[in-house]
Amino acid sequence: MRGLKSVGLCLLLSCTSALFQLPQGKAQQNSGAPSAAEPMARDGQHDFDFEIGLWKTHLKVSSRLRHPFTGPETWSEYNGTSFVRKIWNGRANMVELEVDGPGGHLEGASLRLYNPESHQWSLNFANSGDGIEGVPTVGEFKNSGYGEFYDHERIHGRMMLVRNIWSDITPTSCRFEQAFSDDGGKTWETNWIATDTRVTSESAMADTRLPRDAAKQEGQPDFDFSLGTWKTHIKRLQHPLSGSTTWMEYEGTSAVHKVWNGRGSLGETEADGGGDHIEAMSLRLYNPDAHQWNLTYASSQSGILSPPASGAFKNGRGEFIDTEPFNGKNILVRQIWSDITPTSCHFEQAFSEDGGKTWELNWIATDTRVSDESAKAQ
Repeated sequence: MRGLKSVGLCLLLSCTSALFQLPQGKAQQNSGAPSAAEPMARDGQHDFDFEIGLWKTHLKVSSRLRHPFTGPETWSEYNGTSFVRKIWNGRANMVELEVDGPGGHLEGASLRLYNPESHQWSLNFANSGDGIEGVPTVGEFKNSGYGEFYDHERIHGRMMLVRNIWSDITPTSCRFEQAFSDDGGKTWETNWIATDTRVTSESAMADTRLPRDAAKQEGQPDFDFSLGTWKTHIKRLQHPLSGSTTWMEYEGTSAVHKVWNGRGSLGETEADGGGDHIEAMSLRLYNPDAHQWNLTYASSQSGILSPPASGAFKNGRGEFIDTEPFNGKNILVRQIWSDITPTSCHFEQAFSEDGGKTWELNWIATDTRVSDESAKAQ
């Protein structure tokens, strides 16, 4: 949540360089198993299952959220909803928050990803004001439903520790607190408290949700074409930037859902080929000030969110670029959406190690829309 600013396919296959460095194939699934002498690490991949669903949210925000450790403290109260969607059967989830109070309407999102290697979660917050994810807060649950998550970031010009805590978890309620520390964790100042109560009946859901149909700004509908279910055919260059000419092929499906009434979208893809299983997601958030989209990607193998690729659509063609580490050096990554029709689209990814003078194509996805009736049958 941080400051109020950071509250927190042709589809989703903006795969980024990270995918090429992850172990693939069924033979890799047990490579991290501990030896008999090592203690078994706790499996926390379902720690957030308690929160899947719709909640009434009562939020208290401190006046010191904007200016930590300074001035008198007052609290403002907000009321609204939180909706939590399961991803990867619980190994990730997406939260959408909408509340109203003295400061107006707050709209946030949190993408939570489980890292099966570290057995920790990373929590990535964003708000609809800028569509940019903040520094990930990392941690885990211990002691029967008590979760602590930390990061170190610059807040209003000062470096501080940030702590998120989940507690008082029951089947119908839970509590979240955020606090800052500017003395290395010796003392903490709480600035954000959310108390959630589960919504269980359909009538209550209808009364509780806060649909927002505000007029979209230029650029916001750009990814509306991708909403729905798709069949995807993927071609992946096996070893990019190595002179490789060997391509792997995959078949699978993708599903894309709205976030913030279309000012963002969340996509999930599963595909198989050559003994490999791809399980991935992409979050796309619109920045209304820059009139650009920020695209981030993660796979279930690592549970780590990629650097954001930024860009925009022009004349039905979207181009997005970021810088990422690959094989020990930084490269440019370019993603392009093209050939967009109501029932099909085309996605390509390429790498450049010479500052964009030349590009090597390494990922091609051709997608075909699945009709509503076919999607229901599946």
